[in-house]
Amino acid sequence: MDSSLAALIDHTLLKPEATAAEIRKLCAEARQYGFASVCVNPYWTTLAATELRASNVSVCAVVGFPLGASATKIKVAETVTAIAEGAGEIDMVLNIGELRGGNHAAVERDIRAIVAAAATRGVIVKVILETALISDEQKITACRIAKGAGAHFVKTSTGFGPGGATVEDVALMRRTVGPDMGVKASGGIRTLEDCKQMIVAGASRIGASAGVKIMEAAATA
Repeated sequence: MDSSLAALIDHTLLKPEATAAEIRKLCAEARQYGFASVCVNPYWTTLAATELRASNVSVCAVVGFPLGASATKIKVAETVTAIAEGAGEIDMVLNIGELRGGNHAAVERDIRAIVAAAATRGVIVKVILETALISDEQKITACRIAKGAGAHFVKTSTGFGPGGATVEDVALMRRTVGPDMGVKASGGIRTLEDCKQMIVAGASRIGASAGVKIMEAAATA
């Protein structure tokens, strides 16, 4: 088992039909393999935190998910609640419509508010761009805004948009943010080879629902 690979993976279950039993299974797998985190919808934060108590696996809660169009104060409330319930990481969706419309100040205010809410507890914030909905120029702008607003990572996709992570997008994001900010590749990453390609392109975290299959493949590679 490649523990260094496992430590890059956010083991993810964001389907609306996910049950408590499936969340418990997700957490058990994360403990077994030593994944970086489990990534869940906010409702399941308390359960995941309970299941992962006394482990090194973090709980990552999504905010403004999957559309990014919630009011900023709602995103902040989600963030504060998730952190109080045990989240150590927040994956927020930026305001995609305002980005596409050129209202960069609104996008930055939105991100800054979540970063500020998380900072008091030392919680990591990742900003989801939903790259399949925006141009390369908008991806660059979004990365710069997220970095300037104090976020810790930029992330490609929710997994609910029209497309997921691509090597080209990850490489573009890495070039834009430089070596010191995190880049999370997420959406459609299902194989060990997918992971390797994203890491080579510059990803420092991988979001995947296929984490167990990826680790099983790594163990026999």
